[in-house]
Amino acid sequence: MEAGLRLRALGLCRARGHRGPFPAAHGGGGRLPRRPRLAGASAFCSLATSGNGAAAAVAGPVGSGAEVARAKRMLHVVLVSPLIPGNTGSIARTCAASAVGLHLVGPLGFKVDDTKLKRAGLDYWPYVVVKIHDSWEEFQDYFMKQDGEKRLLAFTKRGTSIHSDFSYKPGDWLVFGSETKGLPQSALEDCCREGIGGGTIRIPMVETYVRCLNLSVSVGVALYEAARQLNYEQLNYQPELPEEAQGLFPAEDIYA
Repeated sequence: MEAGLRLRALGLCRARGHRGPFPAAHGGGGRLPRRPRLAGASAFCSLATSGNGAAAAVAGPVGSGAEVARAKRMLHVVLVSPLIPGNTGSIARTCAASAVGLHLVGPLGFKVDDTKLKRAGLDYWPYVVVKIHDSWEEFQDYFMKQDGEKRLLAFTKRGTSIHSDFSYKPGDWLVFGSETKGLPQSALEDCCREGIGGGTIRIPMVETYVRCLNLSVSVGVALYEAARQLNYEQLNYQPELPEEAQGLFPAEDIYA
C-alpha cells in the first residue's frame, strides 16, 4: 500500500449529507440539515498509513480517550484482511465508543476512502486511532516493538475458549479474520505461540444453519466482554473535544 495513502479528511471527519425521513424535531422537511464545514478539519483525522512497521499510530485529538487508552496499553482490535467496508466502518465506530485502537492488516478488500466505509463510521473517524499494516508480517514486526505486557488473542469459530469464560487483561490485542476466510494460518500460529499469544477464542452460536456471526457483531461482543472484565477502565478517559470539533456531533443519534 502506498505510503502516501490518506483518508480524505472531510469525508471521514464529518458525515456526508444524508437524505431521508427524519422527525420534525430535526428540522422537518425529511432532510438532515447540513453541518457547517470545519476549518482545519483534517487535523482531527487519525489514520496512519503503513510503510514503516515501527511507526507509531497517529492519535486522535490530544487528550482523547483513544490516545490515553493506547498509552495505558489497554485493548486493541486487529482486523486481518477485512473485505466489507461497511463492517470495518461499524467496527471503527465501536472502537471510538470504547476508546480502543484499531489496526487494519492487508491486503484489504476495499480502499480506505470507500464511501461505504465513511458512512458506516459516520462522524467518529477523527476519534479512532487507526494503523494500517500491509501484511501480517509487517503487523507482527510492529507488535513485537510495542512496550509493556501484550498478547495476541485469535477469535475464530474453532477457538478453544469461550469468549465469556476467558480472562482478559490490559495489553490484549483482539484479532479477527476476514468475513469469508477467517484468520490465516500464520496469524493463528502467532496467537498460540508462547510469549506473545494467548490462544484462540470462540463466541458460541448455533452452527447447524448459521455459518458465522457478522464480523462487526463479533468484534462488538468480544470487545465489550473484555472491557467489562476490565471494569471499562478505558472509558474513564473521555475525549476533551477541541472547540473546532464541538459541531461535529448531534445531541442525539439521529442515524440509529
